Amino acid sequence: MNITYDFAFFLLAGTLLTGLVWIFDSLVLAPRRKSVNPHEYSGDAINSGKSSSKEPIIVEYSKSFFPVLLIVFLLRGFVVEPFRIPSGSMLPSLFIGDFILVNKFAYGVKMPVFNQMLFEVDKPQRGDVAVFKYPRDPSIDYIKRVVGVPGDHIAYYNKVLYVNGTRVERKRIGEYSGPGEPNPAEEYVVNLLGVEHNALVIPGRPGLDAEYIVPDGHYFMMGDNRDNSNDSRYWGVVSEKHLVGKAFMIWMHWDGGVSFERIGKIIK
Repeated sequence: MNITYDFAFFLLAGTLLTGLVWIFDSLVLAPRRKSVNPHEYSGDAINSGKSSSKEPIIVEYSKSFFPVLLIVFLLRGFVVEPFRIPSGSMLPSLFIGDFILVNKFAYGVKMPVFNQMLFEVDKPQRGDVAVFKYPRDPSIDYIKRVVGVPGDHIAYYNKVLYVNGTRVERKRIGEYSGPGEPNPAEEYVVNLLGVEHNALVIPGRPGLDAEYIVPDGHYFMMGDNRDNSNDSRYWGVVSEKHLVGKAFMIWMHWDGGVSFERIGKIIK
């Protein structure tokens, strides 16, 4: 069983701690306080000073925080989780500073922290923008596009992608003029066997030419910024157990200021 000591772990720990304090108070401490001063609980006493039956401050805080922590834990663990894009590896689809929402049950419902699959919902499809645990360091979250599913033969030569012997068609738009990429880059519309998305290629930058067979239970990931992405071409495929979810929307953008035109943008 793999336990990840990240924010989800500490959120779970906080939820359990505040919940246990609340339960312990309800079952043990509160009855004792009532037995010490029963009139106060019946409303008959005149409070003339500091009450010995007052709830300890840790109990007050636990009762206040437990419902909030529980709701956040359930939503973040099973429904949707926010992430911030830290790099330009997914340009032009995702900008540095985009805050995205990830569907946590798109591929299956997992037990948070322990990462154990409870039940499967669907499989990643070619073209999905997926968040996953970096295979070499599962404490780090990565986001890339699924270009290869189990059994696929992936080839990448001269900056051209081939899937199962079929050349992935692309149409040049022109020179990329958006933010985040300091090098002159060409922007293309790519048709990934029926799924269209935009991608960048940096002319003159050497690429890694190779062929791969995607094993069962694994996926081949690539960044849309083809020549500025640390992806499956360099460190291999992603196991199903490392999948976090499917990115579906940009809910906010902040990179020195709010970009309102990106808010609510659907991720394709």
